[in-house]
Amino acid sequence: MVTFDSPLDRIYQYLLISAFFLLPLTVLGNNIAIWLITILWLSSGSYLKKIQQIKSNNLAIASIIFFLIHFISLLWTTNLDWGLEILRKMLPFILVLPIFLCISKKANKNFYITAFLLAIAISEGFSYLIWFEIVPPYKYGDVVNPTPLMSHISYNPFLAFAIYLVLNKLFSNEKLSQVERAIYTFFTLTMTFNMFITGGRAGQVMFFAALVVLAVQHFRSSQIKATFIALSTIILITALAYSSSHLFQSRVDSAISDITNYNIDKNTAVGMRITFLLNSFTLFSESPLLGVGAGDFPAEYERINELNSPEVDLTVQPHNMYLLVLAQLGFLGFLSLGWIFYLQFKIAMLTRDKIIQNIGIAMPILFLIIMWSDSYLLGHYTSNLFILFSSFIYGNR
Repeated sequence: MVTFDSPLDRIYQYLLISAFFLLPLTVLGNNIAIWLITILWLSSGSYLKKIQQIKSNNLAIASIIFFLIHFISLLWTTNLDWGLEILRKMLPFILVLPIFLCISKKANKNFYITAFLLAIAISEGFSYLIWFEIVPPYKYGDVVNPTPLMSHISYNPFLAFAIYLVLNKLFSNEKLSQVERAIYTFFTLTMTFNMFITGGRAGQVMFFAALVVLAVQHFRSSQIKATFIALSTIILITALAYSSSHLFQSRVDSAISDITNYNIDKNTAVGMRITFLLNSFTLFSESPLLGVGAGDFPAEYERINELNSPEVDLTVQPHNMYLLVLAQLGFLGFLSLGWIFYLQFKIAMLTRDKIIQNIGIAMPILFLIIMWSDSYLLGHYTSNLFILFSSFIYGNR
């Protein structure tokens, strides 16, 4: 049963479970659940107690500081409109994450995780229905890249994280029945196959990283064995995926071709990202301490691009979370981002719950990897994934 301490806490817990379930399925529904919790918390009194709860959680403080540095940077931003747009995207770091760290409960972790995995199963089902051409393509998905409910940029990281959660449960929970083990194993296989008929390369890298993390966590007595198992599994899955999935094969081949021919044609998917990185680093090097401000990246990037690579398309963010923070907020912002991840590792290492500890270490590792390929704390789906799971893994209760 869902545990709660009061009638209001009962509302919080059921809304939280709803937020986990709705996240992979609908932006609107997920936002409604999250902001209902936030509004209830802000309007339900006991403010001194709530302030103390937030002050007692270092991750909540780090999250608020990360947002405040964005806010303060508006002082040296010329494009306030874009700065306010970035601030809107960062709003969960000052409101949602600190509040959710206070109200989520580790005792309800199985309900949160199960709700999320159930929604992933539904999303995966829609993906297969499109891939088998049982239903017509809609929204983001088509037969070639069947990710209907969100773009492959977000869908594949969600899938990779869900695979990690299921495998971690299989390896960590010795009390699972044979039926439960069979269901989770089947779910893992269908998600893994789904991973390679959809086109999110960052999510596929995250999937392979998750296998390495799992091997290290569950074969701690022998890291040689963990390395061998992880590498063998990755090689086997890669070979099978490359030989059986035309989409995966074409995405791998195009990435290699884009890198090899970068000096000939920079206007390719990977070529543009390389250019974004180089130009953004140049932008950061001009203002290394405080950056250009939360609102000036698009205009300043256009200036740098005109000088270095006028033939390449423009961007409003470099598809790399680290360089976005460095360019906008300088070293100060980068340190505040790093502090968030440092505290996640520290808190996870102190918990005695094996499942929570494993997830608490794996999640920041996986995000630190995929943030090289996009600004994943800026987008709705992945930033909310980060915040919702952080809330109970590193929370006060």
